Amino acid sequence: MFRLTDFNFHNKTVFLRVDLNSPVENGRITSDARFKAILPTVKHLVEDGGKVVIGTHQSRPYKGGYITTEQHAEILSELLGQEVEYVEDIFGKLARDRIRSLKPGEVLMLENLRFSAEEVFYKPMEDCEKTFFVRKLAPLIDYVVNDAFATAHRSQPSLVGFARLKPMVMGHLMEREINALSRAYESDEKPRVYVLGGAKVDDSLRVAENVLRKEKADMILTGGLVGHVFTLAKGFNLGDANLEFMEKKGLLELVDWAERILDEFYPYVRTPVDFAIDKDGERVEVDLLSDEKWLFDRYPILDIGSRTIEKYREILMKAKIIVANGPMGVFEREEFAVGTVGIFRAISESEAFSVVGGGHSIASIYRYNITGISHVSTGGGAMLSFFTGEKLPVLEAFRVSYEMFKKK
Repeated sequence: MFRLTDFNFHNKTVFLRVDLNSPVENGRITSDARFKAILPTVKHLVEDGGKVVIGTHQSRPYKGGYITTEQHAEILSELLGQEVEYVEDIFGKLARDRIRSLKPGEVLMLENLRFSAEEVFYKPMEDCEKTFFVRKLAPLIDYVVNDAFATAHRSQPSLVGFARLKPMVMGHLMEREINALSRAYESDEKPRVYVLGGAKVDDSLRVAENVLRKEKADMILTGGLVGHVFTLAKGFNLGDANLEFMEKKGLLELVDWAERILDEFYPYVRTPVDFAIDKDGERVEVDLLSDEKWLFDRYPILDIGSRTIEKYREILMKAKIIVANGPMGVFEREEFAVGTVGIFRAISESEAFSVVGGGHSIASIYRYNITGISHVSTGGGAMLSFFTGEKLPVLEAFRVSYEMFKKK
């Protein structure tokens, strides 16, 4: 795959695809974490004298946070220390004229790519290549640099459509992500521990199945709704209140799948031994085997309990490789962040090479100032897809582009 150091970008027009999709409250972006993550790539291109055209998406139609990229340009301007001009267009005449007039070292931010209907659908590379977006912009571009790891599991025009038309190059963030995830996945160091939490239960089941079957993991620790599903699969009752919630979320239909994983790999999947419930606004811990478990009928489980945290901690402190995705509970409420913070602190204190990803995981790491994790991934869904063993469309596009242009 091509790297930034393979090319001289002086006086060349570069389409830089990034993922600056950020949390928005009351119309304002509330985190600059993803902006800081792509800064090394933007600086590299600017210092090389490239004419930089940035494309990003923000949210999706009819969802919260679906705003223009005007703020994105302002935030990036401040961090970069030079103007990033916002153009209220994607591939129309206004955008094309502005791209043509760019001077070396200038940076342009296109409008939210998902304002274009073509960018909302997932299509094969060949279809993406035929879109208006790609056909209109390709003649103006010399190189495509992709630093949008968080969307590497998607096949959309801006992500894969240029691969056979222009050299497609990994940005610094993309390269760092792939190196870290590959190191964790391919490592022979043992024990290798995967911590699967959060609400993306089907993705987590795919990860569990893949890494156990391919002998990439020695132990899986579960929490959040993933832990709930595996706990039910082991034959424990989580009570009426929690079963009702899981049924509404469509999670009960995943219990059979979790059971099949346990049948094949039972000793290697650990589930919580106690949980924290919200009893009238207070954190109350209930052991799964105690007489108090009737409380699960009335009160929602919002975190793992202290005994589980301690048991998981012992395993994590002996690990050589740790991969973690998703929180252990509802970390947004301080009294139910105990599990998530406890597990991530254990990971940070372990001597293992550790990779942690997922939007909620990252938010809790920053919120509780947890340091010492080897690699914090910018992509939750992309990271999970990587560890399921699936081919990621953007990584395939890099390979295709490399094969097409390496001799040139």
